[in-house]
Amino acid sequence: MVRFFARAVLLGVVTAAILLVAMPDLRTKTPAFSLPTSEPELAPQYSFNYAVRRASPAVVNIYSRRYGNNNRLLLNTEGLGSGVIMSDKGYIVTNFHVVEQADQVVVALQDGRIFTAQLLGKDRLTDLAVLKIQADNLPVIPRNDEYNPAVGDVVLAIGNPYNLGQTTTYGIISATGRSGLSAYGRQDFLQTDAAINNGNSGGALVNTRGELVGINTASLQQAYDVDTYGISFAIPYRLTAKIMEKLIADGRVTRGYIGIDGRDVTPVMAHMFDSQQVQGIIVVGMDPNGPANQAGFKVQDILMEINGQAVQGKRNVLDIVTELRPGAVIPMKVLRDGQPLTLEVTIGEIPYEP
Repeated sequence: MVRFFARAVLLGVVTAAILLVAMPDLRTKTPAFSLPTSEPELAPQYSFNYAVRRASPAVVNIYSRRYGNNNRLLLNTEGLGSGVIMSDKGYIVTNFHVVEQADQVVVALQDGRIFTAQLLGKDRLTDLAVLKIQADNLPVIPRNDEYNPAVGDVVLAIGNPYNLGQTTTYGIISATGRSGLSAYGRQDFLQTDAAINNGNSGGALVNTRGELVGINTASLQQAYDVDTYGISFAIPYRLTAKIMEKLIADGRVTRGYIGIDGRDVTPVMAHMFDSQQVQGIIVVGMDPNGPANQAGFKVQDILMEINGQAVQGKRNVLDIVTELRPGAVIPMKVLRDGQPLTLEVTIGEIPYEP
């Protein structure tokens, strides 16, 4: 019996050895056991926290207060908005419509300080206003004069929607140069899909470095009372800075005015007027009491130059003329019946409420 078992075991060992030699894939290695020495590699995390931390302290809450109709001693808070601290001297930019009817403006900083602000000036046409507070150690919004907003840039809208407290929303610049969207003026807006709701007006639109891109003004729904999503607008930073300087200096914005209505010249129009001039505007109407009419402009004149600057279109004419000082006499080159003519125009002041 013992011999039988010994023979069987020996036969099994020999068989196993032959199989391992003939089929090496049957050989396995016992994996070595070891404790993990580090955490597993995590996917990269993308965050805009840096931009928010840079910009958000300079975005303030604004409360517009008005005296009651029956009690001139009682101030009621009736308006809500946001503002942006632009200077350590206490200058704050907000929207015109936020403070338009205010008898008193209260500014609340993110560090808990509260101030009554002085209204230095407001401009209906750009929907901007400038306030001033007396305070030290003010956070100031980062600004970069070299930055040019472009479609696709990521932006953050910071403000105080519905008085919930400071809130940041995220999106991109959807379009630039949007015009004809304001009830007051013709300025070009930045369009974004970052959410802008009631209370965000006057707040900051910033890039991913926390630098000011524009001043939030309205959503399409607020502007036109239609049901929309993802279409909001901001006033570009460069226009904001220019208007702010004028309001600080004079309390109002003075704009040049010549009183013409025109259409951009196209190659087809130029051919119809027997002209090779393809840059400029065709005068299609005039203010009968305006400077252009008094200077001798006529309907169907082609305006080509203003004070030596070539006219590139209707929008360009508005930009040039509004920067001219009222009272200045400016040469303007026109084409009339195919012949060049220079007219001297005394610049007026745009007849809109400041």
